[in-house]
Amino acid sequence: MVLALELVAFDSWYDALPARLFFCLFSRDWRGYAERQEEEKEEEADKVESTKFKNVWTTHSRSPIAYERGRIYFDNYRRCVSSVASEPRKLYEMPKCSKSEKIEDALLWECPVGDILPNSSDYKSSLIALTAHNWLLRISATTGKILEKIYLAPYCKFRYLSWDTPQEVIAVKSAQNRGSAVARQAGIQQPVLLYLAVFRVLPFSLVGILEINKKIFGNVTDATLSHGILIVMYSSGLVRLYSFQTIAEQFMQQKLDLGCACRWGGTTGTVGEAPFGIPCNIKITDLPPLLFEVSSLENAFQIGGHPWHYIITPNKRKQKGVFHICALKDNCLAKNGIQEMDCCSLESDWIYFHPDASGRIIHVGPNQVKVLKLTEIENNSFQHQISEDFVILADRENNKNENVLTVTASGRVVKKSFNLLDDDPEQETFKIVDYEDELDLLSVVAVTQIDAEGKAHLDFHCNEYGTLLKSIPLVESWDVTYSHEVYFDRDLVLHIEQKPNRVFSCYVYQMIAQGRIHLDISGQAARRTQSNMTYMKYYWLGRSCQLEVQSPHRTVLVTVAGTRE
Repeated sequence: MVLALELVAFDSWYDALPARLFFCLFSRDWRGYAERQEEEKEEEADKVESTKFKNVWTTHSRSPIAYERGRIYFDNYRRCVSSVASEPRKLYEMPKCSKSEKIEDALLWECPVGDILPNSSDYKSSLIALTAHNWLLRISATTGKILEKIYLAPYCKFRYLSWDTPQEVIAVKSAQNRGSAVARQAGIQQPVLLYLAVFRVLPFSLVGILEINKKIFGNVTDATLSHGILIVMYSSGLVRLYSFQTIAEQFMQQKLDLGCACRWGGTTGTVGEAPFGIPCNIKITDLPPLLFEVSSLENAFQIGGHPWHYIITPNKRKQKGVFHICALKDNCLAKNGIQEMDCCSLESDWIYFHPDASGRIIHVGPNQVKVLKLTEIENNSFQHQISEDFVILADRENNKNENVLTVTASGRVVKKSFNLLDDDPEQETFKIVDYEDELDLLSVVAVTQIDAEGKAHLDFHCNEYGTLLKSIPLVESWDVTYSHEVYFDRDLVLHIEQKPNRVFSCYVYQMIAQGRIHLDISGQAARRTQSNMTYMKYYWLGRSCQLEVQSPHRTVLVTVAGTRE
């Protein structure tokens, strides 16, 4: 196959590149997208000669740093930097604001394909932000301009944003109502624990605000909304599930529309505008129909798989690190459904359903990553079994025993042996496992303590078979006592680190690929040289690419610049 390109079209080349091309650039067995038609014996020359990720930018901040889809946010989302270019550049900086106006949480909304929207600005990405003084903002992700604003309520403090249905419905959760110190000392409990405000996005429309009342639900400790399910948690470990749609239909006191006049409790105002805000219009008076309940240690509960299964830890302290995988329809434990990793470590292992929607399960320990699959038992379609799909092992010695020699006062040598912990810092230990959906890759961060500092590397594994494709060393030291986040987004690796005293650091790596492919140039240039065959060397630095085009008569350097915008 020959890659045919007009040189004049290079400026928009990046926009047409599929995500799989980036996968091929760092895959060990890529043999090139373009081959020489006349000389297939030189196919070996089409392999990528070298590919690596280079640390192109490092910065530090006194406030948290966030990353979302090629954008890095600083100063509580007030300043936005694009990581798309070869070196990050500032997209916008919003005016300075008071502490009460700062953004506390945010979600990135991206325009759905094929939908007809009321305004032209709606077709571009937006940042949905929650401020400290209860305003919900829709901000242009490109310019920082405030496109819409909604005042939530004066009667509680909203603090958290989450997707109920990704890119469609958001849930705004308030801080828990602890009551005043005087009321607590007097033993007076506040009946309302928290509020949940639910909106459909773009155009913004209110579903309702729901209160979680202890008089109805009992001694509830927390509640959240996910995929149309109200999840209520108790200190005993009990988790109960209810249908939010059923609750809204049964207990909504009045339908409210943003921007419309409303009379509520003797007060008249405009819904979503200050100081009136949005009244709590969903108040549960009786327990709604229960969908499901289960008891789990620390309320840990997950649903996933095909068909639906759930993962819990039995509600006993000694069972920590033991996971039960059960069918949702009848609570039946799957065959081999008790998963317990044979390890001894300070940090516990963790388990979750694979985000690739394959129905598989990822179980991560300090020295291994197990990818498990859920399949039907032969001759019994009503029960399922858990089996290993593949395992990723840390690169370490098998011998866990360490020998220590001591000499007594009489000169006798005594040898003592002890077992190392599985997450001993001097052994390679897995710290982060993530999934990159565009490239269908598993990314694994492994850390080893070398002398006084830790060294980390990011490994890319085939999501289907677990094969190691590429390993990228991180140049900065890795302190295991700090908080870390690592993002892998196509040709970008970003490491955010939180140090003591609220010092945040951000390290940006861009992909550099150098190779040699065969290019078929069409047009007048080819006819003038009487030859349409040209060699091309390319050097990727992020989304910029320098092409060294070598024809029989001259060498031409072309820079290709692309953007995701």
